Amino acid sequence: MKIAVIIPAYNEENAIGKVITKVPQYIPDIGPVRIYVVDDGSADKTGDIALKAGAHVVRHAINLGVGATTITGMQAALRDGADILVTLDGDGQHDPTEIEALVTPIAENDVDFVIGSRFLKKPNKQTPKIRIVGNRIMNIITFLFYRVWISDTQSGYKAFSAKTASRMHLSFFGYEICSEMIGEIRRLKLTYQEVPIKAIYSQYSLKKGQSALNGVNILLRMITRLILGK
Repeated sequence: MKIAVIIPAYNEENAIGKVITKVPQYIPDIGPVRIYVVDDGSADKTGDIALKAGAHVVRHAINLGVGATTITGMQAALRDGADILVTLDGDGQHDPTEIEALVTPIAENDVDFVIGSRFLKKPNKQTPKIRIVGNRIMNIITFLFYRVWISDTQSGYKAFSAKTASRMHLSFFGYEICSEMIGEIRRLKLTYQEVPIKAIYSQYSLKKGQSALNGVNILLRMITRLILGK
């Protein structure tokens, strides 16, 4: 089976090379791994560094957002015949060696969708309290919209089959794509599983990711989508 690791990246020149080198080239008993870095209109050398590190690089001419970047990566992976798709953050917050834990349930035909959760186990001491509280709020909001309870709805570390990827209708361009994917689990009646992952927080990665303002924007966009029926 072919595994595609999709890494959305915007101005990640300080981290992207290290992230790529930590991604395994082969998952035992499953298959080879190909890395797709989607450079979302970066103003730095993100794309060049990713290319030199061995990734397949797709570039956006302008910054569109993590949702649009994820969709672009999924489309590229599907065109290349990937069997399993994995999304991975480009700031070093995720441990690439945990990819095997995410793809194994899919390779064994147990589930359609796997979410790496930072909160199935007790969060490490480095996890900022604001992120814990913010994630819990987004979990509740996502449940109210989509009626699927997930312990870490905003996790960027996910895996799903190519069949699942081709069936999902994703249109959010920002971080709200995380909640939108949960909605697709319900709409498509997908089987799913959460697996525990560790979050690696550094001064660099703490500057990345979602802020309180992002959370407000996500809620407003989801409400607007609900009102418009789109």
